[in-house]
Amino acid sequence: MSLTLNSDLLEKIKESGAKTVALQFPEGLKRKAFLFSEQLKKEGYRVFISGNPCWGACDLDLEILGRADILVHFGHAPVGDFDRVIYEPYFQKIEIRTLEKVLPHLSSGNISIVTTVQHAPQTDEIIEFFRSKGYSCTTGKTSERTPYRGQVLGCTYSAAKNTGADEILYIGTGVFHAIGVKLATGIKVTAFDPVTGEIQVIDESKMLRIRFAKIEKARSAEKTAILVSTKSGQIREELAERLLSLSKKADIVYIKEITPDALLNLGYEAYVNTACPRLAYDDNVRFPAPLLSPEEYEILLGVREWEDYEIDEIVR
Repeated sequence: MSLTLNSDLLEKIKESGAKTVALQFPEGLKRKAFLFSEQLKKEGYRVFISGNPCWGACDLDLEILGRADILVHFGHAPVGDFDRVIYEPYFQKIEIRTLEKVLPHLSSGNISIVTTVQHAPQTDEIIEFFRSKGYSCTTGKTSERTPYRGQVLGCTYSAAKNTGADEILYIGTGVFHAIGVKLATGIKVTAFDPVTGEIQVIDESKMLRIRFAKIEKARSAEKTAILVSTKSGQIREELAERLLSLSKKADIVYIKEITPDALLNLGYEAYVNTACPRLAYDDNVRFPAPLLSPEEYEILLGVREWEDYEIDEIVR
């Protein structure tokens, strides 16, 4: 489905009673802003556009919302119930017949399906395809952060857990989500990219070696900062306070945008990330000092064993 000012979205805006509308887009869709602004202005609305970086549904621009009656957040499904916010996901339809390519790569007749929000409306259709081929196929439960059946985020893997499946098929671009699913479940994960057609069985060992090296490098740190995000869907203050209670060599630092320059200016020798979990895993090479997940910090402090390693998730 293309991203347009459809009648359903326009009706939601009208029902809100808003006169001033703020628009927020993720990085890949920001060029759509002018189109939506023009259409809304023709309908009689005053429009503000957020030009700030946006990395997910958890990253609402509350400052621009303070200047408008409502905020329309494009590209993502909701991760909670926020007042005066309308979420407008961006869906991309896949050709079900392309799933034929995956069949030779599956080693069990008992599988479950996970995907990103872009393809999640087709989860039932995908499940029926595999059932028609003789597979036992299902998916896990939805959650507040993942409201679509089969949907996973880089911080939430509820749909992958407790399904009774022997292996999991991840459908989506990139492999980060698939690696997260593998670490969250411990069973075989096959990733299928519906855009490129690439198929691969996930091996998390390289990522784990990198994470172990980060933990070891952080052992020599004399001062550590526990980072707490001020973004709407990433604030985990209770977690930060618990981690702080485990060490006398740490400070809590509140921060909106975690960037290499921001951490370089802070000057700590190690950091613990309680914001978006992807920062520690996906972008680790960019940062000037080790950036650990909460679970990795627990390993560093000796309150968790390496054998009990878990990927960081935001669950609520």
